[in-house]
Amino acid sequence: MVTVGGVVEITESGFLVKASDWNEAVAEELAARSNIALTEQHWEILYFLRDYYFRFNHLPNARLFVKAVQKRFGEEKGNSRYLHGLFPDSPVRYACLIAGLPKPPGCL
Repeated sequence: MVTVGGVVEITESGFLVKASDWNEAVAEELAARSNIALTEQHWEILYFLRDYYFRFNHLPNARLFVKAVQKRFGEEKGNSRYLHGLFPDSPVRYACLIAGLPKPPGCL
């Protein structure tokens, strides 16, 4: 359980059980648990990913994630190097986790 002004239920992998429980305070706590200090650049990606998920009712795999970011923000941000700088190890996994979304396809 994540405690942020109350109790928010998470899975064994650390993802929120209900995306509707998400808010910025929850995101900050989830990011801290992953040793990520959120910046304006992180928030831009997190809000983009939440919008994508609720608009299309699915999550992109890692490759589509990079392409979607590239389409929305351009080459400078839509590349693996930039996204790995924000979310080390697995950008789509940690972006989804911190954005309060389900575990993305293909993530272990």
